[in-house]
Amino acid sequence: MRTYENIRNANIGTVEFVSPSEIKVLLDTEAPFSTSLNTGSPHLFPRVNGFLLIPNEAGAIIGMITWIGIEYSPYPKRKGYKDFDIIDLPYPLRKLSLAPLGILKELGRGYEVERGISIFPSVGDIVTLPTKEQLQSIIQNKDPNAKIKIGTSPIAANANVYIDPDKLFGRHVAILGNTGSGKSCTVAGLIRWCLEAAKNKLKEITKQVNARFIILDPNGEYGNCFDGLGNVRKYAVKIKDEQGIEQLKVPSWMWNSWEWASIAQASARTQRPLLRRALREVKGAQHTEYNEKELLFKRFITSLKISLLNYQRDGTRISEFPGKQNYGEFLEGVKKSIEDQSFNNFNDNNLLTLKVSIKNKINDIINSKKKNDRGYFPSFSLDDVTCLLDIITKSELAIGELKPYEGPDEDSPVFFKNEDFLIHLERLAQEANQQQYLDFFIMRVRSLFTDARIASVINTQTAEKLSLEQWLINYIGDYDHNPSLTILDLSLLPSEILYLIVAVFARIVFEAHHRYKKINGNVLPTVLVVDEAHNLIKRYESADDNISSQQLCTQIFEKIAKEGRKFGLGLVLASQRPSELSQTVLSQCNTFILHRIVSDRDQEMVKKLVPDVMGKMLNELSILPSRKAIVLGWAIPIPTMVEINELPENYRPKSKDPEYWDVWTGKSERQIKWENIIEEWQGKNNE
Repeated sequence: MRTYENIRNANIGTVEFVSPSEIKVLLDTEAPFSTSLNTGSPHLFPRVNGFLLIPNEAGAIIGMITWIGIEYSPYPKRKGYKDFDIIDLPYPLRKLSLAPLGILKELGRGYEVERGISIFPSVGDIVTLPTKEQLQSIIQNKDPNAKIKIGTSPIAANANVYIDPDKLFGRHVAILGNTGSGKSCTVAGLIRWCLEAAKNKLKEITKQVNARFIILDPNGEYGNCFDGLGNVRKYAVKIKDEQGIEQLKVPSWMWNSWEWASIAQASARTQRPLLRRALREVKGAQHTEYNEKELLFKRFITSLKISLLNYQRDGTRISEFPGKQNYGEFLEGVKKSIEDQSFNNFNDNNLLTLKVSIKNKINDIINSKKKNDRGYFPSFSLDDVTCLLDIITKSELAIGELKPYEGPDEDSPVFFKNEDFLIHLERLAQEANQQQYLDFFIMRVRSLFTDARIASVINTQTAEKLSLEQWLINYIGDYDHNPSLTILDLSLLPSEILYLIVAVFARIVFEAHHRYKKINGNVLPTVLVVDEAHNLIKRYESADDNISSQQLCTQIFEKIAKEGRKFGLGLVLASQRPSELSQTVLSQCNTFILHRIVSDRDQEMVKKLVPDVMGKMLNELSILPSRKAIVLGWAIPIPTMVEINELPENYRPKSKDPEYWDVWTGKSERQIKWENIIEEWQGKNNE
């Protein structure tokens, strides 16, 4: 061992060039040519991605080899020889480049890695090979919280690589790589290895791991990846009864006004204001001592009172301008709304009396102001406004003061029935005399409610009312019902509703965690995993008033990426096209696990997200074999090439390559029976 010790402590070269991102080293002629014994056993040296040390007063600078080459010199530089006495002939000298990564400090009997470099070497400083103990300290992450083994480092004698789950999930992680590079297995593996490690830490065998992972699975790949890990709940758009799978529910009463406007393509000037008002009032109808019809009628009368006060304030113009026909059209809309069948059968006689009085007075006013041949009303006097206001003011003694709406706003997740919402929206359109602007809008909304696949997700007309509390228990969990994993299979969700459902789901989860911290003072650690993130979190140029559901989906994830850490909500993004992902979301990720990436555009995007010093290391992305990945960022002290742990076959995502040859040659049978597929496709099995 003493011989090995002498070899390990030997210098292998000197520094000949220094910059903040690169250090060039001239190797001694006695340095190992192909094999080194510095770790106690033979291994290749020098090789790209290997580590060298440059001792200084702070400890030793850790450098990763990024380039190896030969340059010819007039004579060799050899220790102990008078080189000036030999004939000057070209001589090959080996050189290499290092990317400075951090400082290795000696603490007691061990070593610790410190990120960043404050003291750079000088030209002529010696360069040494790390010992086995030093190499393991660089790779294995001596952080006491680094408890999750994700793989081994082939360039460091297969030393185990550990990560800190707090750092990994607390500041978001991006797992990037082309299809077939092992990306999906890494996603499933990270979750499984974390839960297994947490389970092993628990002393009570029966105690459940208090972890929360929510997986958005666009392709239905992760259904069987977490079997045996405790309470796993699976949700999907059910087309048949399947054991262990529940119907995905993101009901329409959970949507906010922006989400409603995006899916219904509501215009900003006419449709969106009425939409917000209808949502606000139909949600407010659930919080009152009146029944629903009576409350909506009171909301209607309150709105009428405010409109009349506005006309009264502009009374001079009403009486003087003969072309003022808006008031007459307004009264016609109010009359149609009052005659609506949903305003019948009040239990409160005072409301019924008020309804009849207003209807009769409007008839008197309209009958006295006949339209001319061109269909215009003549001018109206101030008395035509005041008489209606007097009726409403006198009725307030019996029905209570009519105040502007106070209660749940249009964005509050308060239960209502879809049909009640549409009826009230149509009534408001009549009142505002804007039916022509709302007809197509309402038709689009109704088409959503009648589509069988969409209705199963958003419908509120079920026999069993789903409360917000029960929804949060189902998808996030509580103390008694604590799912370790929630998988949302989005593969059968119609494309026209996909972005909206994901946006609503992510927003509710985010707001629930925000309010949890506000009320309890502590965060509820939860990880939101988004597979194929480039499809759900697409980059966009700019937002406008007519925002799409796709933009809303991206924007909520941008908000989670920027603020989720404060409320215990971490993001895991898996994507094969990082160039199509929102730059805002990617820039908030602090840990990257990079598998093979071939596209130049995607490689350039990744290089922009990491320090310049790592640029040369990322040139290897296009040639990485499966399961190999470059891990860098906050969760690991030094960027490292890692061979990711292998998942057992039965726990891998359903994303393996098709077996063409086995099918062609009959080794793997494929029965074809289109009848069952067509019945499901055409919806015949749901009839």
